Amino acid sequence: MIRLHHAHQTRSMRVLWLLNEMGVEFETMIHAFGKNLRGPDYLALNPAGRVPALEIDGKVLFESGAIIEYLCEAFPETGLGRAAGDAERADWLVWVHFAETMAQHVAALTQQHVALYDDEMRSPIVMKLEAARLDKCYAALNGRLARRDYLLDSGFSAADVACGYSVYSGSHYAKPDPYPALMDWYGRLRERPAFQASLPPESERIYKKDFYPVPA
Repeated sequence: MIRLHHAHQTRSMRVLWLLNEMGVEFETMIHAFGKNLRGPDYLALNPAGRVPALEIDGKVLFESGAIIEYLCEAFPETGLGRAAGDAERADWLVWVHFAETMAQHVAALTQQHVALYDDEMRSPIVMKLEAARLDKCYAALNGRLARRDYLLDSGFSAADVACGYSVYSGSHYAKPDPYPALMDWYGRLRERPAFQASLPPESERIYKKDFYPVPA
């Protein structure tokens, strides 16, 4: 039995997308974005009170990067991981975890633009800095993708899922449009049925706008 604890448009979307790519049977427990994850029942699954948490084979895993690695090892036949000893293992690990570098900037921007409801609580300086840092991450991805269709020479993998989610969420705050190789790659990812299946209903999105500009 595989059960994913998920909140729409958060880091758990990486895992939801990956499970959809794998075509394995699983169930999804949807949680609202907010403080409802701080209850004792959920904290027993993820002590940080965040998503994702994954129940699998009598174990509970948290941290999306660790879950991605575990699932790829548990289902090697899907071809979405790169096993120890594989020539692309190091590159796969780097890009799976580079996704978290981007996600940290996205989380800071989400706090500023979405979670802080009063303008006086927000910092335009933080917004500008984090958007600029996210843009640098886009540039790094664009450089990697300049001569490739996907992040690895051998083709699509969980590294594309991990970084693809971070671009999806980050594009609400910093536009990736100036980076042609990145945009071509992201366009291919968005067309994947597993990505489409991981998107929330319009009424349940935490991003109420397509784009949140940095204040002038």
